Amino acid sequence: MAFEIPSDLNPALAGLAWLRGRWEGTGFQEWPGQRKTSFAIQLDFADNGGDYLHYLCQGFEVDGLGRPVRAMFMETGFWRPLPDASVDVMMASPEGFAEIWFGRITPARLDLVTDAVARTKDATVEYTAGRRLYGLVEGKLMFSFDRATTQHTLRPYLWATLERR
Repeated sequence: MAFEIPSDLNPALAGLAWLRGRWEGTGFQEWPGQRKTSFAIQLDFADNGGDYLHYLCQGFEVDGLGRPVRAMFMETGFWRPLPDASVDVMMASPEGFAEIWFGRITPARLDLVTDAVARTKDATVEYTAGRRLYGLVEGKLMFSFDRATTQHTLRPYLWATLERR
């Protein structure tokens, strides 16, 4: 699927232009000691003319008919591309986490790893590191999030397939 860079986009965002907009889809969450859970997910990548994207992600557990029944997670942050085709990402979650991610921008693919994870004293999980992959495959956004905690090494945690809305 060909993608045209919007004419009103800040030139610094050209490498991330394929992410811009709203994406919705479904996926799974799985972690040791917890049941595998289906969820609906919405990702929003917005810009205001600056040299960064604002990111908002929301996930909801769904019933057998795909209807949301419970909020599962939410995070927000800023994605800032750099002149060397890398990207810095800052995210925060109400679960008590703040993260700094970095990665390389390649056409229709972004692989991120954490540089730092900070937790509040009452964070819901002792999250220590992560890896994320965002890729555009046949017009769909594929997303995965591998997570490490003080009890578990890096392992799959969330994955989803989303469509542009």
